[in-house]
Amino acid sequence: MNLEVKNQSILSASIIGISLIISVVLFVSAWRSNYNTNQVITVTGSANLNITSDLGILRGTLSTKASTAMKAYQKLKEEMPILLKYLNSKGFPEDKIAFSPINSYPQYKLNSNGYSTGEISNYNYSQRIEISTSDVNKIHEISLDISSLINKGVNFQIDRPQYYYTKLDELKVEVQALAARNAMVRAQKIADATDRELGPMRDARMGVLQITPLLSTEVSDYGINDLSTIEKKITAVVTGAFVIN
Repeated sequence: MNLEVKNQSILSASIIGISLIISVVLFVSAWRSNYNTNQVITVTGSANLNITSDLGILRGTLSTKASTAMKAYQKLKEEMPILLKYLNSKGFPEDKIAFSPINSYPQYKLNSNGYSTGEISNYNYSQRIEISTSDVNKIHEISLDISSLINKGVNFQIDRPQYYYTKLDELKVEVQALAARNAMVRAQKIADATDRELGPMRDARMGVLQITPLLSTEVSDYGINDLSTIEKKITAVVTGAFVIN
């Protein structure tokens, strides 16, 4: 092999070697860049807002009992005006009250073993009513006082008052945005602590809303909608995946 051919072979080998080194460097650089770009951290953010119910509903049942159906019905008709007069004095005239159909059923005597004898002992008549107002405190006051009608011979049993917040759709967007912002703040702190830069949010999942009494820590996978208190809080949870560089 002459000197010229030998030099050409060395030059070709050198070029190939340098090309391989450059390819490896570019590959490693690209791999590292792609690895860093594809890394994400997943964090959960939460936020809550206090709300005051703006709709109160009170339901109850007026019931009577007598030895005959006619007497039980007449007794119901005699006690209803007393109930209506009471509600009117509290700001609920009859046209603001929702009435359900009258319900009736016989009550049977029981033998010593607790089984029905088939003999009727009394007839029960009842009628449910409902009142509602944006003045939730008035509903609360009535619920505490209306049982005093027993002193007038009126047997009116109330259900637990229900307190609603009717603007949830508007508030839902706000509290979820606050939860997403909280998730981003947490992600930023993690990135800072590891000398990384926080990139954009890649994915976000909204949890179910929890509407609970103010001091409650209760949560449910299906969400909670507390109706028992006037003052309550709405809590949102957002799980976000952020790119880190």
